Formats: sequence, structure tokens, C-alpha cells
Amino acid sequence: MNSPVSTPDTPWPVGKVNKEVKGWIERLGFLWVEGQIAQLSVKRSWKLSYITLRDVEQEKSIKLTCPTQLVLGLPTPLKDGDRVIIHGKPALYEGRGELSLWTTEIRHVGVGELLARIEMLRKQLASEGLFDPARKRPLPYLPKKVGLITGRGSAAERDVMAVAQDRWPAVQFRVLNTAVQGTNTVPQVIDALQTLDADPEVDVIIIARGGGSVEDLLPFSEEALQRAVAAAGTPVVSAIGHEPDSPVLDNVADLRAATPTDAAKRVVPSAAEEHALIDEARSRSAQALRSWVERERRGLDNVRSRPVLADPLKPINDRRDELERARESMRRSITYQLDRESQRVSSLRSQVSALGPSATLERGYSIVQVLQRDGSEPEVLTSYKQSPPATQLRIRVSDGSVAAAAMAAQPAD
Repeated sequence: MNSPVSTPDTPWPVGKVNKEVKGWIERLGFLWVEGQIAQLSVKRSWKLSYITLRDVEQEKSIKLTCPTQLVLGLPTPLKDGDRVIIHGKPALYEGRGELSLWTTEIRHVGVGELLARIEMLRKQLASEGLFDPARKRPLPYLPKKVGLITGRGSAAERDVMAVAQDRWPAVQFRVLNTAVQGTNTVPQVIDALQTLDADPEVDVIIIARGGGSVEDLLPFSEEALQRAVAAAGTPVVSAIGHEPDSPVLDNVADLRAATPTDAAKRVVPSAAEEHALIDEARSRSAQALRSWVERERRGLDNVRSRPVLADPLKPINDRRDELERARESMRRSITYQLDRESQRVSSLRSQVSALGPSATLERGYSIVQVLQRDGSEPEVLTSYKQSPPATQLRIRVSDGSVAAAAMAAQPAD
């Protein structure tokens, strides 16, 4: 028979609501459910025990109610963080309206199955490129401040800080302590990671934990943590467990360290090693400088041994001697040329003298010039037509001149 409809005029009382809901829920029957133990409340004196089962992928949980003898009778004791599969039936406690799963069987998830799931997640993230070496960020050579996420008072924290400060005493840390196993690990580590990533003074972040079982290290293979690390802008170093341990975080982080101690060595340089490198560089530089000076000295000695540097004035003296010889040769050539030209001039002068008017006059000849009435230069008389009767003439002889006048003029026979 259907229940009467709830209306403003006929509202249901709380007890009826709980009863109806209880009926709906119990129709689901028995279920197999997987999850992670988030809270365990067990006492031998209790008839019933109470467990909070958490979804490993989401921040969701459900209450379990089971007989205490069922929990105490398990071959492996339950503890927070365990992955389990339970067989139970949804039930509602009418008195408080609380939902729980009445549990009749609890099984631990086997290590092999856990490892298989981790490998499936590893393959999925690898296919998305989260393991790609190209996206790995390089660590700073000397970090200004190192962010450290680890358990409170843990050996991992002591190892990281002791080794780092021994290598570089001035190194600074910002430490955020979180759970490193159990149900609270992933949300706390993600929150600490985001806090350190937002700090501009933090140059690198180390997530550290000591070794443990596969179950203990499961939080560091959770998908939510991997995506938070991949989204961080600050380089992240994974220092989870020891050498054989390999949570998925090792693949997503920018650097995997075998141990927390190894992480400190990889992140912080050794001052002693750097000083040794500086000393070696100085020694090699000094040796290189000495070798260079010696090589240049030998080269200088080789240059100085050459004749040109043995007597620097020799080239000048040689050129001066050559110049003096050239000058003497030029002087002789000019003197010879002048003498030859002088002789030629004398010869020409003798010829001119022999053929000139003066020589002709001395041999008894004379030059008759016609004097112009207008006072212009007289003309040499070369034709009888130039001297009609009464023409004034000047007769030049070797030792003077004679004034005369033409008496008559006639052509030659």
C-alpha cells in the first residue's frame, strides 16, 4: 500500500520520514564497497565498532557499523589508511536519521591489486604527458629558500635539514609539517604544496618521507596529489621512501631523490666542494697564466735574437748608406749632364758667333738700314727700290755706323 502524500495540510512527522527513508534504503540490499579507512573506533568492551570509510579519489565518506568481534577477528589488524573492501547493507538509524553500512565482512585490498592500480594510474598520467622530461623544471643552482613538506619531528626532516645545513650553512628552510600516511595525507600535502608554491621566496620544494610499506606510501601515488604537483610553478623534488620505493610522485616530480638525504644533496650545493672547485680553478688559471708568460717570454727572446733587434739602427744605417750612394750617383749624373750641356751650349755659341752679324761685319761686310721719316724702327736695305734718291741711310760697320744719303738707285744688270 502506498504511503499517503505529504502536503502542507498533511505533513509527515520526523519519525515517519526516517521510517520511509529507512525502507527505501534497505531495499538496496547488500553491497560490496571499496574505500580507505579514515577513522577507526574499536574497543574490546564494545559490542559494535564504528569505522569511517573514505573514497580514495574524492573527499567523500560513509559510516560503517559492524560487530567488534568482526574487526578483532581479522587476520591483519585494521589501521587508518588501509584499503579495504567491505560487504554490507545500507541502513538508517531511525532515532537520529543517520545513514551507515551494516558490515558483515571486511577484506584488505591485496598488495598486488594495489600495485596494479598504481601502474594503471602511472600509465594514464604518462599518456597525458605528466612524465615528459620536457616539462621538468630545472632546480636552482643555489636556492634562496627551500620548502620542505614532511612529517612533524620525522627522521626525514632531521636528515634533510642536517645534511643541507652541513653542505651550505646559510641555507634557509620553510618547513610545513603534514601527515605522511593515512587518509589526511593527500589533502594536507596538497595544501602545504600550494602554500609553498605561492611563496615567492621558496625556490624549490622537497616532499620527504622515510621508507614504509606499500600501504604506507599509497597517498604519494594518489592522482589528486600528482596533478597538484604537475600544476605547481616551483620545482618539486620527490624524496619518498628509500631506493626500492617508487610512488607515482617520483615520476611526476621534477626530480626524484632516492632518499631524503639524497634530496638535500641534490638541492643544496656543497660549500666545501665549491671552495675546492674554486681552488682548483685558481690553480689551473695560475698555471695557465705562467705557461702563457713563459711562452710569450720565449717568443720575445726569439724576436730579440734577430739581427734587426740586435742592432735596431742597422736598417737605418743601411738605408742611409743606400741614400748616400743614390745621392752621389745623382750628383755625378747631374754634373755629367751639366758638363755635356755646357759643352753643347759653348759649341752652339761658337756656331752662332761664327754665323752672326758681328762676325760678318768683322770680315768687312756692312749692314745698310733705311731710316724712316716717321721715326719708326729702320729697315734693313735688301732692295734698291727701298732707297730712292735722297733716302736717309745708316751704314753699320764692325766698329760703328755711318750716316749717308742715296744719290741714285738702279737694278742689277
